[in-house]
Amino acid sequence: MTEPASLAEIADLADAVRAEIAKAVVGQTETVEHLLIALMARGHVLLEGPPGTAKTFLAQCFAASLSLDFGRIQFTPDLMPGDILGSNLFDFQTSTFTLSRGPIFRELLLADEINRTPPKTQAALLEAMQERQVTLDGTAHPLAPHFMVVATQNPVESQGVYPLPEAQLDRFLFKLPVPYPSLEEERAIVTRFAANLGLPEPRQLGIVPVASPERLAAANRSVRQVTLSDPVADYVVRIIRATRESRDLSLGASPRAAVLLAGAARARAALHGRDYVLPDDVKALAVAVLRHRLVLSPTAEIEGRRTEDLIGLLISGVEAPR
Repeated sequence: MTEPASLAEIADLADAVRAEIAKAVVGQTETVEHLLIALMARGHVLLEGPPGTAKTFLAQCFAASLSLDFGRIQFTPDLMPGDILGSNLFDFQTSTFTLSRGPIFRELLLADEINRTPPKTQAALLEAMQERQVTLDGTAHPLAPHFMVVATQNPVESQGVYPLPEAQLDRFLFKLPVPYPSLEEERAIVTRFAANLGLPEPRQLGIVPVASPERLAAANRSVRQVTLSDPVADYVVRIIRATRESRDLSLGASPRAAVLLAGAARARAALHGRDYVLPDDVKALAVAVLRHRLVLSPTAEIEGRRTEDLIGLLISGVEAPR
């Protein structure tokens, strides 16, 4: 079994990944930070933003910097579950069935424009994201140890989209908005890429792998050993329960949200060089963990309330442990 990595080794790994991605992606430092936390916490990420904001390219660069086997599925209205999972094909020469593996059998799966396919196809990811296995014809097939889904979606106001159901959204650790770049960032993007016809591959921009599977496994083991004290665990639970008691919300967060928030806080603590979780780790990640799990009440929607603002109010009303 792989020995746990030291906190210094985890910090060095994170710095190396950031440096590699910066060779190709301008800005988006917060998104990269959340991707690192999700990887260490073995979670999945949903990126939402308008087309052309480098969501797909960022996922490609992230996978390339970590030497993760990368797969991409372009979600369309006619996509079927078998196109994602694969199927058992009958071999007439041997009179046996053989598994034709779908693109889900990768380490990092990019589910591009996931909300452009109907819920039946979206649901094909549920078992894989929760149990890290795929069941075909009654047989369970395990996925890669570092299996991670990075999904992109267009804003729900766009044409031709199917909103993700709550059960699907609840599988994602984070939902991260990817806005347009700042003026300086956009100028740097144009300067860097204007001479290219199309977007180059990550390796063409100098991105090299900085981690091995063994190094990632060691980092994951260290994150699981980060101390989550009883007062901080209670703080997480009280925040989650506060979402269910708010009159401004018709749907609060599930117990899964509490588990994922605690796990993400552990990963953030490790990336910041600590072997214990602070309440600040929980506060820093609460919005990203909860924004896609909460449903505003009709009154709150009419009043134009924002989910992110309500999360801030709920957190401020829960006393943090000292």
